[in-house]
Amino acid sequence: MATKKETIIRNQSASPEETESPLDEAAAEVAQAFEEAGEISARLTIGTVIGILAYLGEVAVLIGQTVRSMRRGIHMGDLVRQMAIIGVDSIPIALLTTGFSGAVFSLYSASTLSSYGAASFVGGIVGLAIVRETAPILTGVVLAARSGSAMTAEIGSMKVTEQIDALRSMAVSPISYLVAPRLLACLIMLPVVCILADVVGIVGGGIVAATEAVPSSVFVRSLRQLLDPNGRDVFQGLLKTVFFGAIIAAVGCREGLQSEGGASGVGQSTTRSVVISIVLIFVANFFLSFLMLSR
Repeated sequence: MATKKETIIRNQSASPEETESPLDEAAAEVAQAFEEAGEISARLTIGTVIGILAYLGEVAVLIGQTVRSMRRGIHMGDLVRQMAIIGVDSIPIALLTTGFSGAVFSLYSASTLSSYGAASFVGGIVGLAIVRETAPILTGVVLAARSGSAMTAEIGSMKVTEQIDALRSMAVSPISYLVAPRLLACLIMLPVVCILADVVGIVGGGIVAATEAVPSSVFVRSLRQLLDPNGRDVFQGLLKTVFFGAIIAAVGCREGLQSEGGASGVGQSTTRSVVISIVLIFVANFFLSFLMLSR
């Protein structure tokens, strides 16, 4: 058995690597763990970015193919039917959400501005918020949830039951027959529904403002003062809905055409369609608002 003196001499003569403390070893393990986590995070981030760009590329290609197919014409019966399903049937829920949103916005604006003696600006503020942001965004979200999901479910059901393969076997393009009418119907009907939502949202705000001691004449006068008399504010909101309509139709049809796995696969595609459409609507709204305000 080594004596205590021999143990001390042996420890003193050992190299620094052999006498590394447990604290140094733990620090090295933590540093290695952070390095590995950083590498994994970097790979995941790069993969996510590539996946997003690839998805957006597929959507853009589908829109391009659809526009080219429109040159050969569109069946008017299919177009009118899609306009009714996408636009007319969605009007009640779109107007309901926008009307109550305008009422809530007017409620907060009137109570806050009145305390500062600026109640005369309630109408203009509510009008700008409705026509620039609230009505276009809510219209897009409502139609993405209602009509976009219906597109995906219908086309996805045709895909998993091989009806789309049957169309190809009969030399009928699925893009011309299925995608083109839905895309054009969205481009036409979203601005129409948005116009109605603008009116209902402002009317709802005016009714609530009147209950908050803001006379209707003051509300209307403020609306005329702050809104662009040339209709630029309204036009900007309607322009947004054109982009939103393209997003809803392209994403909804793309997810439907890529559906597989039976009924469960169609359900997953439908959920994915709604989520992606709403996210892209908000992202597109930011960039469109930034471009419009910077001009």
